[in-house]
Amino acid sequence: MNKIVKYILIGVLVLGALWAAAFFIKSNSKSAVTYEVQNPFITNIEKKTVATGKLIPEDEIEIKPQISGIIQKIYKEEGDKVKSGDLIAMIKVVPNEQALNQARGRVRNAELALNNSKIEYDRNKTLFDKGVIASQNFNTLQLQYNQAQQEIENAKADYQIIRQGSAGGSSSANTNIRATVDGTILEIPVEEGDQVIESNNFNDGTTIATIADLSKMIFEGKVDEGEVAKLEVGTPLKINLGAVEGKELDAKLRFIAPKGIEETGAVQFKIEGDVEVKDDIFIRAGYSANASLVLEKKDSILVIPEALLQFDKKTDKPFVEIAAGAVEDQKFLRKDIEIGISDGVNVEIVSGLTESDKVKVWNKTEPIKKGEDEEGESENSEE
Repeated sequence: MNKIVKYILIGVLVLGALWAAAFFIKSNSKSAVTYEVQNPFITNIEKKTVATGKLIPEDEIEIKPQISGIIQKIYKEEGDKVKSGDLIAMIKVVPNEQALNQARGRVRNAELALNNSKIEYDRNKTLFDKGVIASQNFNTLQLQYNQAQQEIENAKADYQIIRQGSAGGSSSANTNIRATVDGTILEIPVEEGDQVIESNNFNDGTTIATIADLSKMIFEGKVDEGEVAKLEVGTPLKINLGAVEGKELDAKLRFIAPKGIEETGAVQFKIEGDVEVKDDIFIRAGYSANASLVLEKKDSILVIPEALLQFDKKTDKPFVEIAAGAVEDQKFLRKDIEIGISDGVNVEIVSGLTESDKVKVWNKTEPIKKGEDEEGESENSEE
């Protein structure tokens, strides 16, 4: 009896151990994974870069006064369209006291000289008419009298210029600030009552207004030194404006700076492009913009998604895994390939693959698992 109980206990322990081992193996075993495949295909690839910048008018004209003074009246506002010759502002002349006093003194001296010359002229004319003096002597006195008349006219004109801004007694010639070109007023940086300085050889002068033609715009941006060598003048650009959604403007590259500028450790090169402004889009000067430039383009080439690439840890050379036989067998072989240009999504296959090859999609986020009844029937082999 004791032996029977002993054998029964041993049998129960053995069965329990077998069941525990089977449960442990089953609970820790991984389900087999089925990988999808994808065929290479023919398409076009464009390698692009994006340059950030802004849109600015091709030409901005600064209107400056011809005389110093105070802004008396402003007739236009920023954003107004003007024609050449339109009145923008008027300046009130504030004469310099020292210069005014000197001009007044010159007029007085010229008057004294003219009076003296007239007395001599009148006296000698009487003698000349009687035949007392020679014609040559009288002509000399007449010339001096005429020069004295001209001198007082010049002195009075200078006095009027200093006092009123114009020699004719009306200050409209110099004190009226007018547009010199057709366009839109971008900025009027002065206000009524502000003092302004004339433009001369020693001073740029005060800017009364800035005018530009907004129908002639250029894109001004910067590109990295690693991409500037691939650009050529005449390259087409696609301009996207931050302030105008859903609209794209065409442009053409017209300038690449010969010298780079270092910014935050990277060398940037300035570029400019002529923008084709559309009538249905109102563009303001200074809009931020992004320009898409095609660095390289190839048509009708064999490609695969760049996500299918793998790289050798030692040589860093690219390779893929292709199906060896039927896809259901889930057996894959390594295939070294040569790649070309990439647009960040697809990459060119120069050699190593054909359209009929089935490339393993090895890096899926959530791979498809086989059913429980098929577990253990196939294994993945990666060579």
